[in-house]
Amino acid sequence: MEKTGYKRELAATKGAARGAKTTGKHVRRATSIEVGSGSVFRDLGRPDADRRQLKVQLPMRVNVLFVGEALTQAQEAKALGIAQPHISDLVRYRSSRFSVERLIHFVTLLDRDVEIVIRARALERTTASVAVLVAS
Repeated sequence: MEKTGYKRELAATKGAARGAKTTGKHVRRATSIEVGSGSVFRDLGRPDADRRQLKVQLPMRVNVLFVGEALTQAQEAKALGIAQPHISDLVRYRSSRFSVERLIHFVTLLDRDVEIVIRARALERTTASVAVLVAS
């Protein structure tokens, strides 16, 4: 959160502690803060939260791999065997045109191994999760 946004929220919360304050046409109200689950899609109640989370995390990893290469989008497209406009979508995390399997395939095309590990759910979580981790 931006510092100015934090200060604004803090001021609103302090004002609410004394009762709502009116400043001109604006009324300050207390803001409640909830701790998230780590997945915005799960927090929004999406039934396909894990798939959506993967479709954000995988393009993030592909983009990170490309950053160190200093390639043009045309060169990146050639490396993945896709059209340049599709690279543009990938860079902007518009992953609707890509399946999870295809995104994983992109990672292997960039000379990285992909391992899928299945383990028991962590005790501190109420539901199981899917995550993309990068080993060095």
